[in-house]
Amino acid sequence: QVQLVESGGGLVQAGGSLRLSCAASGRTFVNYAMAWFRQAPGKEREFVAAISRNGGATYYADSVKGRFTISRDNAKNTVSLQMNSLKPEDTAIYYCAARFFAFTGAVLTRLSDYPTWGQGTQVTVSS
Repeated sequence: QVQLVESGGGLVQAGGSLRLSCAASGRTFVNYAMAWFRQAPGKEREFVAAISRNGGATYYADSVKGRFTISRDNAKNTVSLQMNSLKPEDTAIYYCAARFFAFTGAVLTRLSDYPTWGQGTQVTVSS
């Protein structure tokens, strides 16, 4: 079981960029499918982006496609989310999620797919 710690959140103006990082403990990070979700005030947690165990497959929510990029470094046990062209509606707490998964090239996109979560990092985009 990995433990996840997010970092990199903050306050940014619309049109700006932020890079979120998620550090995972443990030596089996390569066996985990990873994803980012977010939760805005008063709303349900929603999928943002996912990446396969080997990094070869990624998937994005339509709302962030073309603006956000998910990546991972299995040697450093990290997964990142590069967020460009940020909009006020991107304001939310962003969570990193992990699932031990048998398939190397598949992505998981449902909230219920992920049993392990970080504590979240706040992203605020001002207009």
